[in-house]
Amino acid sequence: VLDIAVELLQKVAPSPIRRLQKKYVSHVSREACISPCSMMLALVYIERLRHRNPEYLQQISSSDLFLISMMVASKYLYDEGEEEEVFNDEWGAAGKVDVQTMNTLEMNFLSAI
Repeated sequence: VLDIAVELLQKVAPSPIRRLQKKYVSHVSREACISPCSMMLALVYIERLRHRNPEYLQQISSSDLFLISMMVASKYLYDEGEEEEVFNDEWGAAGKVDVQTMNTLEMNFLSAI
């Protein structure tokens, strides 16, 4: 599954900056406990972007696209606001980016989608 995700994301977000690597996907998946459902929903989001907003995909790195699509999918599926919450700073730590970057990535992703 990781191989497929890496290949797909490298194709849809071809920027050479922060190009997605299997090691990064594996690390983030482990640190953020990405569920198979979150992975599938994130891929649906990416497919939607590919058809409706390809310009966005030319502006974002594949690593950032992976990280933010997984976080948004996890928020949609699991963040009910009380016991199970998804925090941007935790995802930023998993992806080795600061919380301000995560916030910006999230706003841009949600605007694009």
